[in-house]
Amino acid sequence: MSTYAAVEIRDLVKRYGPATAVNGLTLRAELGAVTAVLGPNGAGKTTTIEICEGYRRADSGTVTVLGLDPAANARTLRPRVGVMLQSGGVPTAVRSAEYLGTLARFYANPLDPAALLDRLGLASVARTPFKRLSGGQQQRLSLAAAVIGRPELVFLDEPTAGLDPQARHATWDLIAGLRASGASVILTTHHMDEAERLADHVAIVDHGRLVAEGSPSDLTGGPGQLRFRAEPGLDTDGLLVALAPGSAAKESPAGHYIVEVTDRVDPQLIAAVTAWCAEHGVLAQDLRIERATLEDVFLELTGRELRS
Repeated sequence: MSTYAAVEIRDLVKRYGPATAVNGLTLRAELGAVTAVLGPNGAGKTTTIEICEGYRRADSGTVTVLGLDPAANARTLRPRVGVMLQSGGVPTAVRSAEYLGTLARFYANPLDPAALLDRLGLASVARTPFKRLSGGQQQRLSLAAAVIGRPELVFLDEPTAGLDPQARHATWDLIAGLRASGASVILTTHHMDEAERLADHVAIVDHGRLVAEGSPSDLTGGPGQLRFRAEPGLDTDGLLVALAPGSAAKESPAGHYIVEVTDRVDPQLIAAVTAWCAEHGVLAQDLRIERATLEDVFLELTGRELRS
């Protein structure tokens, strides 16, 4: 059994002049798992990933990829690691099938290029030059290039940016297939639903530091909420009297009510709320249980202000 992680980062620091892009970041991505690295613009994600890929050097701290230093052992890691670039790196005149076929010849046991093109919906543009592909098609070809060599570890930077729903689902299926085959995936994305769907582990980064990590269910498993609609202006203070200590109730917006508990929504809470409504002649409509989403957690941790 391997003792190393897919990626292990300890106390990583990277500065650009007076600006500190990464400020003592520590995180670990396990082998055979999909790890999503999330953060607002300027949080240090791209710099961190570029150091892991061997394109930049850290000012201090350590980074290992498959147990090796990505800068010092670049030649050893290159056939074992796939990298999906956001843009660039593909000759504009090369045809899709030609490009993928050429890449395949650099690996000992590549995926079948034609089958991979077909899986990503690119078979119809196999003979189309890269410059004539749509943005979404170029994105999918870059993804194919990252996985053609059956990498042990693949870095995917915004793999579904600009894709239509069908292409997004095809990409998700491919990522799930990578994980099922035993590959490790490091995923950066601004789509919280994508991270919640795909990731085994989520690391949220802000201002160059790790601010939270865990499985999607761990991060979103906070207090539950019971929501319902009714006439505006109900006595929420009176409702609280009927609930267990530590509960909260508010109206936001008018006619929409939220009851929050410190643990989880249980049958007793639902019974208490509906009994109070019945006692006061209130018709509770659209009664439902909700929990925080990964996007809720992300915004709570990193703030709601716009970042440049």
